[in-house]
Amino acid sequence: MSVMELPSTREEAWRWADTAGIAAAAALPQIAGGEAGGWFLDLPGARIVVVDGVVDRAVSNLGRVVLRQVDAEDHALAARTSGPGWALHLDADAAADPVQIVHVATGAANHLPSEIVLGDNAVAQVVETYVGSGWANRFTRTTLGKAARLMRSVRLLQDAGFTSLREDATLGTGASLIAIFLGAGAAGTRIDARIVAGEGAYVDYGGALLTAGEQRQECAVRVHHAEPNGQSKQVWRAVAADRSAASLAAAVEVARHAQKTDGEQSLRGLLLQRTATVNLKPELEIFADDVKCAHGATVGELDARALFYMQSRGISRARAQALLTHAFVVDALDRIGNETVRDAFVADADAWLERAL
Repeated sequence: MSVMELPSTREEAWRWADTAGIAAAAALPQIAGGEAGGWFLDLPGARIVVVDGVVDRAVSNLGRVVLRQVDAEDHALAARTSGPGWALHLDADAAADPVQIVHVATGAANHLPSEIVLGDNAVAQVVETYVGSGWANRFTRTTLGKAARLMRSVRLLQDAGFTSLREDATLGTGASLIAIFLGAGAAGTRIDARIVAGEGAYVDYGGALLTAGEQRQECAVRVHHAEPNGQSKQVWRAVAADRSAASLAAAVEVARHAQKTDGEQSLRGLLLQRTATVNLKPELEIFADDVKCAHGATVGELDARALFYMQSRGISRARAQALLTHAFVVDALDRIGNETVRDAFVADADAWLERAL
């Protein structure tokens, strides 16, 4: 499949996609790979290094992760990833230490599929970090059994190029999926997800995209409540500086018989300069009649009155801007349950703010 065979922005699902950015990232020259060790957090469990889409077994501790063939779905970008990938399978009632994966890109394009399958009542945590330069294209298929719980935390910190993530998740009865993303690098990003929630399942899917320069980042997430009594939250925050663009599209579908569904969407954008752009598209498709679904979408600038108040108390304007923007972003990152992971994500966001402000 040719790198240039990419979706058209005339398609509604790809209207804000930076396909030119993907093509440019795939054409970046090869560079020397950096050290991955410094990106791991102080957590027990498996530590896996992926270089240009290939697991480096020599420097990885796989733990319960195995390497195997993973067939991707028929998706414009995910279809490229079919082949050798990593998989985490846990039996019923099992609990695993956190799995950390650092993806290092050294130019050009690389693709990798993955699979997470948790049996009934199993518990797992996966933390992924993307660094380097090039087009890192990923597909993750997640299947959660009855009352299984998975927390995923993904930070996108590439210096150049593009990171594209296709997520396909199916949740069994009473299962829980919490997935938080942070885009705080200089590369383009597309987070493309489809989640199907079973009866009484819980989905918390969101994060923060921070853009500067000419950068473009976007998410396109669709949660489908297929059974009754489900609950979902999509909390996304976008901060855009300079001439960059951040786009947030979040949809909730409620099937006809999925009564008692509670779906919440909160999409908020913050413009640091008026030359930047934030696009928001909340969407509800409800076919049941006994549900509680709501969405909110706002784009604005920092509150001038709050800035004035803080400056009148001796806080410099730059510091006041940083504090207000920090609070705006942390609203999404606070949903990470592991304190070590949460602190690392907040530190990444603060480092981005120092550069942008």
